[in-house]
Amino acid sequence: MSRSKGLKIASNICTIIVGLVFIFSGFVKVIDPWGTALKVNEYLSIYGMEWLTPASMTFSIWLCGAELMMGLMLLFRVRTRLISIFALVSMSFFTVLTFLSATWIPVEDCGCFGDALKLTPWETFFKNLIILPMVVVIWYRYRPDKILVFKRIELVLTCLFFTIAMGLGAYCYYHKPLVDFLPYKKGANLYAMIQSQHDTGSEAVSEEEYVLIYRNRRTGKLREFSIDDKEWQNDKKWEWVETRVDNEAPTVQTLVSEFSLSDVEGNVTEEILTRPGRVYMICVTNFSKLRKRCAARLRSVVERAEAEGALVVCLTPQPLRYVTRYSFDGSDEVRCYNIDATVMKTMLRAENGLVVLNDGVIEEKYNCRSIDFME
Repeated sequence: MSRSKGLKIASNICTIIVGLVFIFSGFVKVIDPWGTALKVNEYLSIYGMEWLTPASMTFSIWLCGAELMMGLMLLFRVRTRLISIFALVSMSFFTVLTFLSATWIPVEDCGCFGDALKLTPWETFFKNLIILPMVVVIWYRYRPDKILVFKRIELVLTCLFFTIAMGLGAYCYYHKPLVDFLPYKKGANLYAMIQSQHDTGSEAVSEEEYVLIYRNRRTGKLREFSIDDKEWQNDKKWEWVETRVDNEAPTVQTLVSEFSLSDVEGNVTEEILTRPGRVYMICVTNFSKLRKRCAARLRSVVERAEAEGALVVCLTPQPLRYVTRYSFDGSDEVRCYNIDATVMKTMLRAENGLVVLNDGVIEEKYNCRSIDFME
């Protein structure tokens, strides 16, 4: 076999593998821009670049969409030399970044495959060490090609792939992820899991046994809190990392402890999750930034809940120093409870919106923009 033929075969195999990896990695993240933005914010906090946080969502959609687009262009052989250069630069950058994440500036999860597939920083680093040489092979084979000379069909495919990639990200930002890989997905039977733990006769785990681990957004250092400590509710200072149960209680306890609802009168998590029938949980990140159109939609939620005789509550990460009730665009007042900002966005995947429980099961989730489609 000649050297050129061997290079051609090797590059074809590498192109298919790298293209598929990029497509998978880009797709699972672009359909969940909120989750990717949370991961971007974590990196910004660790590297002391919080001033870029307002741009994290835009960067999330652009970065994941670009990765999906590069994978499609590699797989369909569209301007392969140009894409191989982009891929080589990006893989080199992320290989260095993941090495730093695995050594000097550790993170729990690099987020290279979003929430679909969790990899440790070292696993991600070694994955990159496998992919990077493949990208080099692709670049080396196509290096004689012209970079910016597009055929007509290549222009059409480039525009198509760009529209698909960025369109998916925009749609999932304005509505909700096409696929939810997290515990708070539609159909999660929280009530049944709690009942299952009770049926085994195990003792209920006291709240003092939960250990909430948060990262200081300024210093990047981790700190442990008890669930009764209110300092962790300051989402401007602390970012949730994980919840640990020291006595290895059932999974439901970890899930419930992450989903902690409280106000000055105490914790109501179990009361809400185990309530029979429907519970409408309105989620608001910041009352002062709640748009009038969104408030009007949330008013319709309150009216529907009242017509059904269902419970409606409001969840917010804003500190509540006293029993708080809020009226949405003239609606009857709704009791508000505190929830961690990261936990709320992890569950809702939006700034503001609605989560509907039915006998403890997540029946549906809505971005505030999509509440009109409830009818």
